[in-house]
Amino acid sequence: MVRTRAPRTHAQVVAVAEEFAAAVKTGAAERDRVGAVPRAEVAEFDNLGLPAATVPIDDGGDGLGPRTLAEVIRIVAAADPALAQTPQGHYLAVDILRLLGTPLQRARILPAVVTGARIGPVLAERGGHHAQDLKTRLISDGTRWRLDGTKYYCTGAITSQWLAVSALDPDGRLVLAFVEPDAPGVSIDEDWAAMGQRSTVSGTTTLDGVAIDPDLVLPYWSAFEKPQLLGARAQLVHAAIEAGIAEGALADAAEFVRTRSRPFFEAVRHGGAGTASDDPHIVLRFGQLATRTRASTQLLRWAAGELEDIGLDVTDPDAAARGSIAVAQAKAFASDVAVDVASQVFALTGASGTDRRYDLDRHWRNARTHSVHDPVDWKYHHIGAWELSGVAPPNHGQI
Repeated sequence: MVRTRAPRTHAQVVAVAEEFAAAVKTGAAERDRVGAVPRAEVAEFDNLGLPAATVPIDDGGDGLGPRTLAEVIRIVAAADPALAQTPQGHYLAVDILRLLGTPLQRARILPAVVTGARIGPVLAERGGHHAQDLKTRLISDGTRWRLDGTKYYCTGAITSQWLAVSALDPDGRLVLAFVEPDAPGVSIDEDWAAMGQRSTVSGTTTLDGVAIDPDLVLPYWSAFEKPQLLGARAQLVHAAIEAGIAEGALADAAEFVRTRSRPFFEAVRHGGAGTASDDPHIVLRFGQLATRTRASTQLLRWAAGELEDIGLDVTDPDAAARGSIAVAQAKAFASDVAVDVASQVFALTGASGTDRRYDLDRHWRNARTHSVHDPVDWKYHHIGAWELSGVAPPNHGQI
């Protein structure tokens, strides 16, 4: 392996994320209104080498872990959570390659990531009895293999250089196949129509008899036959997105109150408030929301630290359970806080804050849309079972 650059430190990668977030923040409202693929912004994310942050040093990357990843995603999400969600599945795919990938698979894909490529997740499906009832199949076609199926919520697939497609093999086992997006039979649509996270453009990917290189198929099923933290590490990114949404919403509310809001007349008459930011009720409410937002960020950092200490290749069931529970706490709490803060923005800004020209409602729409990615009630359920009875959470990919 020939390195193209020296690995960066945690501080260096975080500084790059801060630079990127500052550059994209001003356009977040307009991207939300338009709901189009943010090709230029995503290309800059890739060009800055952020997809390579968690690629091992031996594969040419920075070799950094959950602590760095959580900070990067949170920082970007505070500026534009849709841009923060776009690479979410990429980092999961990198983890899967690190854990299960053969030397050939790593050599085919990871060097491209180091030079700016990104992997798009093609995992979720609509229909079926439940969310894990997959219909996409890896089919034996004589001496060759092919993929047939339809996927949805394919965040980042449109602008990726590789697709990581989940499917069931002829034995009904879960596999992950790596496919190039311009391969014959692959079509990626821009049919995403959710109320929030609009510029993720997480639309449909159709796979119609797509020829598959058998050397690029991973036994994804094997990861769940032993303790694992793939699910927790993927959920950590979602927790970071929610924490970032809360931070971004609160920052925008503070700026609006300082520069645009008028104090309520009672605050002027009876409280002597000269500005809206002097109104005692606004000060109180902002203090409460700021405290919960800070708590969400700190809980995220704690969970990331737990995963960092345990590592990716975990063998101890108790350690895997602790890591999963830590992330479940961070994700559930961050989701609740983001939705609450984004809603209470309007209690801080008043009626003028609802003017569509300011697009402050995007924070709530983003938080509400993203927070239902998977039910937080189940996370609280598993947390409670662990705390009360020592019952380990289930060993699947969403906790």
